[in-house]
Amino acid sequence: MNAQNNEASRIKDLQLYKILDTSAEKTFDNLTLLATELCDSPISLISLVDETRQWFKSKQGLDASETPREQAFCAHAIQEDHVMIVEDAQNDERFANNPLVTGEPKIRFYAGAPLTVAGGSTLGTLCVIDRKPKKLSAFQIQSLEILRDTVVTQLELRRALDDFNALESIIPMCAWCRKIRIDNTDDGTSYWQPLHDYVANITPVSHGICNECKEINIHTLKAKTTRPERHR
Repeated sequence: MNAQNNEASRIKDLQLYKILDTSAEKTFDNLTLLATELCDSPISLISLVDETRQWFKSKQGLDASETPREQAFCAHAIQEDHVMIVEDAQNDERFANNPLVTGEPKIRFYAGAPLTVAGGSTLGTLCVIDRKPKKLSAFQIQSLEILRDTVVTQLELRRALDDFNALESIIPMCAWCRKIRIDNTDDGTSYWQPLHDYVANITPVSHGICNECKEINIHTLKAKTTRPERHR
């Protein structure tokens, strides 16, 4: 997949999480607060990068809620599969003339851990920022990665809950035991059916064998048929 198609797919996945421009949530704010403490940095952000901007789901030490994408350090970090660290932005040709470096918040140090979700798309970063050059210790980098993983888990849980709520809105489901109400249109009666039975009834399952298992079984069968007989 080329870069343009990959970016279009990434944006589509970001939209599926329905998190852009949502209100602050304590769960995410607690994680950025921990990031500032563990990495000894005055600014930390959960940044999500769309077509034109980076938008902050959570922020510590910064008033802005978003910045243009062309100025975003995180737009570079989402291209990486590891924590991107800029120890001194003034000495990095990518960022030396960046308005966020030459002006407020006067970024000198940046470390961003990519938020890569289940489908493989990177939606943004958990990042820490300082106004002076510095390095992170191995412990601090590991801590940032652990917090990043927790952010991703929260994003996945949030999406799963949205999907479940959408399912509940179209299927009459018991809020306690999750059984499905089946309405009989002929006589107006109803009964409750376990969810797995309901799914099995509306989605017939065809049993087959995947290619990997097929190969394993073929090799096993060949081994059995070619094994020399033992003479008694």
